Amino acid sequence: MPPMVGPNAIARLIFVNMAGAGACNITSDKAPNQKASTVPEVVFRTQDVTKVYQTGAVKVFALAGVDLELYAGEMAVLLGPSGSGKSTLLNILGGLDHATSGRVWFRETELTDMPDRGLTKYRRDHVGFVFQFYNLVPSLTARENVQLVTDVSPDPMPAEEALAQVGLGSRMDHFPSEMSGGEQQRVAIARAIAKRPEILLCDEPTGALDSSTGVQVLEVLQDINERFGTTTVIITHNAEIQRMAHRVIQFQDGRISSVSTNDERLAPAEIVW
Repeated sequence: MPPMVGPNAIARLIFVNMAGAGACNITSDKAPNQKASTVPEVVFRTQDVTKVYQTGAVKVFALAGVDLELYAGEMAVLLGPSGSGKSTLLNILGGLDHATSGRVWFRETELTDMPDRGLTKYRRDHVGFVFQFYNLVPSLTARENVQLVTDVSPDPMPAEEALAQVGLGSRMDHFPSEMSGGEQQRVAIARAIAKRPEILLCDEPTGALDSSTGVQVLEVLQDINERFGTTTVIITHNAEIQRMAHRVIQFQDGRISSVSTNDERLAPAEIVW
């Protein structure tokens, strides 16, 4: 089996104090959260990306040659069975991992061989993450969990504003143990958007929730995408969630098997699973 990056390790990568991060000049012609123009602006581009895990003589291709473009302001759903490469690609786009071969760009900046210090600054300044498991610090309130990000971001929104955006203005001084699963996930989303990211990468954000609570989380993600123009990428096994996306990217065996566009999108409340 290929080695996996655990939730705690990912959390440490994302929330490490980044005051000492070195220079990493990311080219961006768009102001943060600006609405997408009529002509699609490419935010991410990959060229023949592979990710290979090797144990002894055995090679496992998590990604086997992925060419993809993601556009500013869109909501894209990456759909496919477990082990098809969706999360591996998300980790590479988010600067949590490197490709084995191929090339990756964020706007005009190549991420392919960027050193760890540069990737840290890239994550801090441009990317918000939402995972299936909320990665909240149990001894901190909702407000304090969000402040883990606002304290190290260059232009954050106040933690109180971020929590209000996800409907938790009255719960900001509660601890995770005092909140439902859906509320904890909304705290995680508030933490992600508090840095005002251009990109929101969501790995199974409803995977640990029941359907009614999952709809509430999807409504928050859709609202952020539409209100702020944040490019939003959602990984899911749930085929019904694809109906709320602008584009649906199907994965199979480490490759993209199809890309489709929804001419008519459903609201989260219309999705049944």
